[in-house]
Amino acid sequence: MSHRIRQEIADLHPGYAAVVMATGIVSTGLDLFGADVLSAVLLVLAACAFAVLLVAYAWRAVVFPGRVAADVRDPARGFGYFTLVAAPNVVGLRLADDHPLVCAVLGLASVPVWLVLTYAVPGAMVVGRRQGPVLPRADGSWFMWVVGTQSLAAVAATVAAAEPGVTSSLAPLAVAFWGMAVVFYLMLVGLVTVRLLDEPIAPHALSPTYWVYMGATAISVLAGAKILDLPPTLPIMIAARQVVSGLSFVLWAFGTWWIPLLLAFAVRRHLVARERVGYEPALWSMVFPLGMYAAASVSYGRTAGLAFMVDIARVEVWFGFAAWVAVAIAMCRSFLPRRSSGGKPAVGARPSG
Repeated sequence: MSHRIRQEIADLHPGYAAVVMATGIVSTGLDLFGADVLSAVLLVLAACAFAVLLVAYAWRAVVFPGRVAADVRDPARGFGYFTLVAAPNVVGLRLADDHPLVCAVLGLASVPVWLVLTYAVPGAMVVGRRQGPVLPRADGSWFMWVVGTQSLAAVAATVAAAEPGVTSSLAPLAVAFWGMAVVFYLMLVGLVTVRLLDEPIAPHALSPTYWVYMGATAISVLAGAKILDLPPTLPIMIAARQVVSGLSFVLWAFGTWWIPLLLAFAVRRHLVARERVGYEPALWSMVFPLGMYAAASVSYGRTAGLAFMVDIARVEVWFGFAAWVAVAIAMCRSFLPRRSSGGKPAVGARPSG
């Protein structure tokens, strides 16, 4: 058992904290529509998962530093580490109404992680040693850079609204993070789309991480809604309010446009090419955008007075919850020993996750 745990730590995917993001944001969406019990259960699960993964990632960094460094340099894995920025912030946002201090502490703790990753990951790909071109390995996980940055914008705006003493200093920071993340998104959407169009894409390469294409727009809308809740008389709000409001709606519309195309990717992968449907950590990167789309739609819809967005979110939040349940069941099953055709556990079998 100890050998298996050690191997799981060594193989831990950089983006596995997406399970915390997905669980936390679905909890938030359910809370916004009054499903208190379900929301509370998911919040507890998100907090437990975050605690376990925090220990696991720290263990991996100490015992397997070479693996961590290799992941940072890997274009297909490095951006997954930004889930370690977004995960505590998503949980913090869920707790913000009752525990703003916890939200502030989690956000503050994630800032150094963001600072290191925001330069280390793209920097390693540009000036580090590489064994071939970077763009052919670009995928939807690159948008985790946007998600992590927008999570900081949302937390900064939330704490600024809750604590009048820091409003004037945190509000410009929230807008700055939001603006940076929007620029990151515009930059990455071009790079990743070029990769999709540059050469034929094998069905297995259309992984669930491409859902973060939409998830990055959704969290931008949520962060925008949090910023719009700030006092309109602040100098930064006088300067930026119309830009934040207008671009947030444009990003929501663009994210909505992506949903049918992302569903087409899944059909191409699993129904046309008959790729096996099985558990993989990247599936949490699909659940998170579904939950975030609902939370962002209701938050911006209520702030901007757009009732149709709230109505859409009221239905869509349950799709996010259903996806969470399906992936959670698949993950639990993946931890069970695989069995051979004779019904006995297969020797050396390891979970696919």
